[in-house]
Amino acid sequence: MDARTVIAALRRGEEPATEGLRWFARGLADGRVSDAQAGAFAMGICLRGLTEENRVALTLAMRDSGHVMRWDLDGPVVDKHSTGGIGDCVSLVLAPALAACGCYVPMISGRGLGHTGGTLDKLDAIPGYVVAPDEARFDRVVREAGCAIVSASAEIAPADRRLYAVRDVTATVESLDLITSSILAKKLAAGLEGLVLDVKVGSGAFMKTDAEARRLAEALVSTANAAGCPTTAFVTDMNQPIAPALGNALEVDAAMGVLTGRDKGPLFDLTLALGAALLEGAGFDRPEARLREALESGAAAERMGRMVYGLGGPVEFVETWGRFLPEATVIREVPAPEAGHVAAIDGEALGLAVVRLGGGRTVETDMIDPAVGLSDVVRLGERVEKGAPLARVHAAREDQADAAARVVQAAITLGEAAKPGPLVRERVG
Repeated sequence: MDARTVIAALRRGEEPATEGLRWFARGLADGRVSDAQAGAFAMGICLRGLTEENRVALTLAMRDSGHVMRWDLDGPVVDKHSTGGIGDCVSLVLAPALAACGCYVPMISGRGLGHTGGTLDKLDAIPGYVVAPDEARFDRVVREAGCAIVSASAEIAPADRRLYAVRDVTATVESLDLITSSILAKKLAAGLEGLVLDVKVGSGAFMKTDAEARRLAEALVSTANAAGCPTTAFVTDMNQPIAPALGNALEVDAAMGVLTGRDKGPLFDLTLALGAALLEGAGFDRPEARLREALESGAAAERMGRMVYGLGGPVEFVETWGRFLPEATVIREVPAPEAGHVAAIDGEALGLAVVRLGGGRTVETDMIDPAVGLSDVVRLGERVEKGAPLARVHAAREDQADAAARVVQAAITLGEAAKPGPLVRERVG
């Protein structure tokens, strides 16, 4: 078996043998496969596609290219993954809420991608929080807090890390088969017994149409279930931010508002929907009521505090998180140029505005400013008077605030009253 055999089969439109995919994944991990061969492999899959059987085989091969966690715990081991959106800090609320209900959540998360924010970048806004702990510390925090949100270690799915880097520079990121295997390889390596997927669709998502989102949701669910992990997916609306804030410290603040009972709204509602599916699959009765109680009683916030402290953050973070999160130098309201109802929001434009403020990366080496972003973003259908704020810009400099304000005014369309669509559009699996 060698790389050329697998690549040649893909070029001819033949399905590579399962053993060939396993060999290729091991070769990606140990260096026997060159970057050129990895690029040809990715392009072959992008152009020819894989059967479901081979998609499962590739996913398992990349999972098994590194360390696969094994847990011996007194509750179900579950997790959630989102395909990326704006104002999407659900993980920061859901993981501790599930822990408060008796689950264990070893959540392996990622950095921001394009216009979407990354969970790890948000946690970096918490002073001292270690997103890349050693395995012993990760294990201890999962057991003691019930949840730990961290980055993938070098030992987790190394084949995927290598292939993803190649895909990023060979225009093969969009392949449905490669997206599916990349997401699931890392999640399944965490030793999960249940998974819920949040597939975003709309102006602030990568998937712009319901058909695209449904195809991805179906591929993820069928592949994960065939790989032995019971999985449900939700197609959810991303035509406006989930939380009314975009930016790292600002989204942590929004999540803490829900965890401590200060706020509700779509972030609270989506947490209930996703979490209830996981609890239901794990055999819990009254799943939504359990989650609601965990959030409203403060039990979920207490688990958040344990996780933050266990991973190096402040011991009193939950009680006084506001004094620990960084604040921007310039904070300015963006006035509405005219009166009207919020008819449309260009979510991608808002996300890119945060990136240009310094809240995301345009190249991998960019340093992120955790304090910048947008807050108090208006909602679809909301009535706005002329001069009233569409949002607040948090910036490091006046010129950056000016530029972001112009983007916000162009990205938010005022007109006739628009009725927002349902937050959850469809359930798959």
